[in-house]
Amino acid sequence: MKNETEFKLIDGIFSSDEAANILAALFDYKIDYHNREDFSNHIRFNKDLSHSKHRIDELITAKEAIKKLIDESKFSASNLVIKSTVTISLEK
Repeated sequence: MKNETEFKLIDGIFSSDEAANILAALFDYKIDYHNREDFSNHIRFNKDLSHSKHRIDELITAKEAIKKLIDESKFSASNLVIKSTVTISLEK
């Protein structure tokens, strides 16, 4: 098996509204995932949540920056080209 495998997640040209819907859903899911994991780990294991809190802040900042970029594209009547891959590797 290869050490690293890539999969296309998003690859296309989207209108501002389409891009907003796709990216908002993706970022909202990741933020919600971290919030659920934080709550679960804190309740069950009393784990430190600082890493997840930092990651949530990063995701929120990125989501806001993307929203601004999409808003700018609406004024210029531009489509957005979005490419995203998932890279998976094995680590021992």
